[in-house]
Amino acid sequence: MTKSRIAAVDVGNDALKANFGKMESNCYIPNVIARDMEDRPVIGIEDLDKKDPIDNLHIRVHSPALEENNAVYRVGNLATKTNNSTELDPGSSKSEEDQTLIMLFASIAYDAVSSDAFKATKKDVIDANYTLGTGLPLREVKEGKDVGYRSQLLGSVHQVEFLVTPQHQGKKVNIKFDEVKVYPEGFAAYVNLIMDNDLNVINKELIDKQILIQDIGGLSTDIAVIRDRNVDDDKAQGFHLGVAESLEEIREEIRTRHGVELDSRRDVVDIITRKNDRHHIMVKGSRTNVHDITDRILLELAKKEYRYLRNVWQKNSQSEICYFVGGGSAVLKDYLKALNNKLDGYNLDFFEDENESIWMMANAYYKLITEFTNKNAPKEVKEQETTKEK
Repeated sequence: MTKSRIAAVDVGNDALKANFGKMESNCYIPNVIARDMEDRPVIGIEDLDKKDPIDNLHIRVHSPALEENNAVYRVGNLATKTNNSTELDPGSSKSEEDQTLIMLFASIAYDAVSSDAFKATKKDVIDANYTLGTGLPLREVKEGKDVGYRSQLLGSVHQVEFLVTPQHQGKKVNIKFDEVKVYPEGFAAYVNLIMDNDLNVINKELIDKQILIQDIGGLSTDIAVIRDRNVDDDKAQGFHLGVAESLEEIREEIRTRHGVELDSRRDVVDIITRKNDRHHIMVKGSRTNVHDITDRILLELAKKEYRYLRNVWQKNSQSEICYFVGGGSAVLKDYLKALNNKLDGYNLDFFEDENESIWMMANAYYKLITEFTNKNAPKEVKEQETTKEK
């Protein structure tokens, strides 16, 4: 029997974050794709294999789950260099977009060719079995879209062929999922708060508290109400509001005012969050401050996000704390803190380490799918592991 490898994948609206195996490998890929030709031109083709594969993902994807089957794509950083790249649109559902699946398959195929978990045949074909833990916004789970999303992944073979990709040209990966667990993103964030990577309970003081978790993503915002160690489905709220629209607004205003064309929303996030020269761009070789643009647009978004928090907290007045998570929280943190200090003074908590907030979902899915796998391991495997520990 082929051994199943764990994949914990967060297809975020800004970027995909994934953990594999026993956390020995991970990947971060901007959530950008672009349709492409099979034989893309490369300057210095003889030096192709010296480049980093993760920055040059060029693939063909075949899957019955896709509306556009057997198409060729640039994925991630490579896609940002084209003028036909696409990012998820505001108002779209993550579970119903081809782009979500393409990103998911690309990351798993990249792990399969990069790790020693699977052996390739003489024809450079890898048959890769995975146990997948992933998630969807609370709103989509409440609408029952997780069921259809899971069924698309199970029961079929999804093939990724690497085309003009450094080190992996010509390799094909046949992905089969032995199990797929789709978790509500708000609950996943809670699990990450109370459990470490070894599945030990930490932050015990949170277990029996009523808490809120506001997850601000690119396209949506979820506010989970955690009560009695579970998400209260009736109280949980999902909103069609994320940072993507505001990032596009900033990108457009920079283009209009300064004549600078930024490749993607990822570039705007970098301008807002980087440690050096934050809120600055280069205009005709001169360092130019765009703080007036970013400040005005992000403050307006923060006010809307704060209004959502206030409405949910008023309906759940016994909540003790709200944790802000997700990439959008990292972008809006300073604005939300300032608004809260000025207005209500709620008990809010942000992750000062932006990396921790960005990777929270992928880490949570890893913990959840690992716990599921451990509980459902065959009896003889559990006995072997127990014997080894002794």
